[in-house]
Amino acid sequence: MTHPSGTRPAFRRTPLNAEERARSEIVFSQLVTHHLTTQGRFRITADTAEMVDLWQTVARRVGETLGRPVVSYANGRDIVIAFAQEAAQAPGLTPQA
Repeated sequence: MTHPSGTRPAFRRTPLNAEERARSEIVFSQLVTHHLTTQGRFRITADTAEMVDLWQTVARRVGETLGRPVVSYANGRDIVIAFAQEAAQAPGLTPQA
């Protein structure tokens, strides 16, 4: 397909399949666990509903792994995952889980 001069085709994301999602949850949970225990919070861009859902699932898994309440806050572009008592320090974000 050709595009008018100077334009680019629209970027379209391919949804994760079940295997990719399962692997992502495991690897991302390990990453977030490390960040929470060393830095107290984790922030990443999550600009699609699929990515917000993935990171909320990761936050739940991390809470179960650590045995501590973990919440995620999103503002439509970014998501912050933090321990529940530290989440109040994330102004401008809306609680998601």
